[in-house]
Amino acid sequence: MITGALKNKIDQIWNDMFSYGMSNPLVVIEQLTYLFFIKSLDDMETENEKAAEIFGTDFTRIFPADAAGQEMRWSVFQHKKAEDIHAILRDRVFPFIKQLRGDTSSYTRYMENAVFSLPDPLITEKVVTAITALPLSDRDLKGDLYEYMISKLQTAGRVGQFRTPRHIIRMMVRLMQPTLRDRIIDPACGTGGFLVGAGSFVREHYDRELRTDLRLRAHFQNEMFTGYDTDQTMLRITAMNSILHGMDGADIRFNDALSKNNTDADRYTLVLANPPFKGSLDGQNVAGNLTAKVKTTKTELLFVALFLRVLDAGGRCACIVPDGVLFGASRAHKDLRKELVDHNLLQAVISIPSGVFKPYAGVSTAILIFTKTGTGGTERVWFYDMKSDGYSLDDKREPLADGGDIEDIVQRFTHMEEETERPRTAQSFLVPVDEIRTNGYDLSINKYKEIEYVPQEYPPPQEILADIRGLYRELDGLLADLEQKI
Repeated sequence: MITGALKNKIDQIWNDMFSYGMSNPLVVIEQLTYLFFIKSLDDMETENEKAAEIFGTDFTRIFPADAAGQEMRWSVFQHKKAEDIHAILRDRVFPFIKQLRGDTSSYTRYMENAVFSLPDPLITEKVVTAITALPLSDRDLKGDLYEYMISKLQTAGRVGQFRTPRHIIRMMVRLMQPTLRDRIIDPACGTGGFLVGAGSFVREHYDRELRTDLRLRAHFQNEMFTGYDTDQTMLRITAMNSILHGMDGADIRFNDALSKNNTDADRYTLVLANPPFKGSLDGQNVAGNLTAKVKTTKTELLFVALFLRVLDAGGRCACIVPDGVLFGASRAHKDLRKELVDHNLLQAVISIPSGVFKPYAGVSTAILIFTKTGTGGTERVWFYDMKSDGYSLDDKREPLADGGDIEDIVQRFTHMEEETERPRTAQSFLVPVDEIRTNGYDLSINKYKEIEYVPQEYPPPQEILADIRGLYRELDGLLADLEQKI
């Protein structure tokens, strides 16, 4: 957890860059990502130097050993004048990191198109000085700082659409409980929130194995996480986010997940995603094996079909979908729901209130949880009606004292045996698969929830009229007293 003082330092960096005309929050984060990386290179070089001195061994330098090469190190140029810092970063360091290779390639492959955008020496010096004061040597704290920086996207205009609220991500990860043997993908990764959330869960619950089992640690760092996106800025942010959380070799790359070029199939054990729902695509570019499952160009349906395709047998998925997926009347909508219910194991439908994604979207959504079997297996589906996520459902999204329903959702989902006797009037309940089939595979909770009407008793009309007359007499008395005082 980062303290208020550290948050204030990030806020100050953000405000300084904004005051110098850098109003696009994505550009701000992109520039800070580059600078974090540049400082990390110097930190790595320093650690290698110390180890070489202690053990008397040689090492491959990141920076050339001559004076010009050493001048590109953060610990050296940070002490120079503002004009020199600006010139060194612009003319030497940025060209250097774009052609850097070797042991640091897991970093540098995301920096090949780096462009230095700090507008003048004064703001450059301010930002370098501020970053120097941040505790970036602590990996966990460095990851938390970066997460806080990304969270500012949510309050910085239209780009908030890229970001799923972190408490929703944490809830979905806790529901799925990833393990060290999972292979996890988010085919529309945005800033990498789901991948980092899953990685943090695994680090927390399998710390001993990560420290003692070299094979599992290598799997965690290099093979466990895959993320695709079609926005290069998002990919750079995701890449740095994963690096700062110890997932150095995560497969983060440009890929249009729904296109014919994406051939992933039967590879992953867990999908965590909140894919974009931007309407329809050009049908000619959509992978044929997706439209074979659901004949449509609507992205919200195609992504769910994609999740089924990329999962290996027994693989699990937790994904966010717009409510229309649950009850849409088109042939494609029904075919997709039938595929989930009849040919796979649909476990849960969690209804999310419409305000969760405000101020950017007021659409109602739901979380689908299912397992790919290819042979069916759905016997009952668990429905939960989330009333609150712990924040107000208006544009301000203020935290609420009661904490919302998240803990209750996790508790009930992980103790499903206790759900069997809950009535349909409760906040959660189970529905037999035959009833879902009878209702045309409709998965909206309102189709099955029963409303308990409590009869209200009112006084007889004569008593109500007498009370009204009494109020009028009281008001007349108050007006008379007022007139006497005027």
